[in-house]
Amino acid sequence: MGWCDDSGSSSYNRLVKFPFKKSAEKLFLKKRNYDLILVINFNRKPVIKNRGSAIFLHLIDKRFSPTKGCIAIKKKDFIKILPLITKKTKLFIY
Repeated sequence: MGWCDDSGSSSYNRLVKFPFKKSAEKLFLKKRNYDLILVINFNRKPVIKNRGSAIFLHLIDKRFSPTKGCIAIKKKDFIKILPLITKKTKLFIY
């Protein structure tokens, strides 16, 4: 599985299956950042080309490296908040 980040593709900012002919971020990584992942409803309805894609809530790596626009948290914290998240949940970033 992957997430298309190619703004020239009709699949831009959408889930895709590999093999995929355009550019897409792989969602299976050795470093396991995407073992738990939630898609943040950013640039989704409608999808606007070049506005941003593959914006997720996911696990932070062991080095606490910065993300490229996502929100990354510890696995123990992700597991705590996961049961509280519904379709109506809103995420505010300050």
